[in-house]
Amino acid sequence: MTKDVIALTERMPDPLSVLAGLLAGGPDLRVESAGDGAVVQLCDAEGQPLVSIEVPLLLQVPGEASRLLGPGCEPSGDGPAWWIEARAAVGVPQAEELAGAFAARMTMLLGGRVWPPDAPGTVGAARPVDVSGITAVPAPAAAQPAVDMLTDEAAVVLQDRPVVPMTSWLSEALRATVESDRSLQVVTPPHCRLSPPTRLLLQSTPSRWVVQDERCGYYDGLTGAVLRWQDGAFAPDRDESGETPVADAFMDAPEPAGERQLIVSFRTLHRAEADLVLGGAVEAAWQALTGAPPAGWGTSEPAGLVWSRRQLTDLAYERAPRPTWTVVVGSPDRPAVATLRVIRTPEGVEEDVTLTVGYGPNEKPAVEALPELADELVTRHGLKTMMCQVREARRDLSAPPRFEPPPLPYAFVLGPAEVVEAGRDTASRTPLKEPPVRLGHRGRPGYYYALGDGEGAESWTALEQLMRHLRGAPPL
Repeated sequence: MTKDVIALTERMPDPLSVLAGLLAGGPDLRVESAGDGAVVQLCDAEGQPLVSIEVPLLLQVPGEASRLLGPGCEPSGDGPAWWIEARAAVGVPQAEELAGAFAARMTMLLGGRVWPPDAPGTVGAARPVDVSGITAVPAPAAAQPAVDMLTDEAAVVLQDRPVVPMTSWLSEALRATVESDRSLQVVTPPHCRLSPPTRLLLQSTPSRWVVQDERCGYYDGLTGAVLRWQDGAFAPDRDESGETPVADAFMDAPEPAGERQLIVSFRTLHRAEADLVLGGAVEAAWQALTGAPPAGWGTSEPAGLVWSRRQLTDLAYERAPRPTWTVVVGSPDRPAVATLRVIRTPEGVEEDVTLTVGYGPNEKPAVEALPELADELVTRHGLKTMMCQVREARRDLSAPPRFEPPPLPYAFVLGPAEVVEAGRDTASRTPLKEPPVRLGHRGRPGYYYALGDGEGAESWTALEQLMRHLRGAPPL
């Protein structure tokens, strides 16, 4: 299993401290760059990478390190921290020790902490790691620095950390595999979980979460399907009847602890005007559902930037007409994470948002705020559609490799343009038990449709009835 070692430093890395860290293997190692200069690699005499080191990331958002690495990993200082990630090459034990020594030297010079605290090489980091005579496994041709194995069918990434985030290198590996018609396959031990952005992206692309298991070998962490390596990729196994068995470990889920999540997914459309400022809709949703604005954002995890609609808009403007994908995070006291994708279309500028908020056993999801939020999004933010769902799942929003009940529909919202498309009479008169709530301006309204209480499967029936009605299909 490839090992990642992270230095969380209290002070900004300077060239001399980085040089001292790079000398953790002595002066004989070669230093190369990859990823258009975004990655520095310590290489053996043949030029094969032993350790890949990401460009330091400034963390200005409190709680981001703890969200991804666990409690107690934040530096002791009150100010921002610098996240420096070192990735050791697979199959070379000394590489993990070298990564640990690099991280330990950085924190020794700049203050801070190393994760994991017991990483090899962190003790006695003042002495160079003996890597004499060590040869790294040749890197796969045309692979990203993050990829551990590359075949014609898949790019395999090995991970072992509490929560697998959508880091910059993992998102780059995902982009490269999609462009090359491969599947990204993330392999982890059974104790790992996925962050919400990682889970959403793996589910929406030809990717797979592969979990190691003592009983069956490997299984899909999102579906439970038993997997085996075949034809250059992990794929579902088949029994004698041709069926794919479900791993016992996937179904050995603990009893629900009363924790829940509220998931709000919506899309807005704006005119492409010079004074357009993005992020207003996600900010309004955050305020309505958590009582505070977002805390931070970024183009990957950890999200290190303090929340700024202007900076978000500037980034999307620079990248247009290409889409811009970002992560938005909240404060530690109310777990909330969103993905926001800005898309330039012939009609204007669309924002596609999925916001998830976590609640403990004694906390009630803020569903009572949804009608007012829907009205604000229709009136001020160009809402097209919104789906609201409730599910039994972890308050910290991470996804374990275990069965979790699917989310249940709670409400659906149509914006004014979609009401016109469906027909106002059709949109305002539905077969649902409760009449819809009219939103926005009387002359060009939207509608809020209640689907249930978020606790019973009958809400799926209500959603199906509503969709068939809006599309003009005959009722079942």
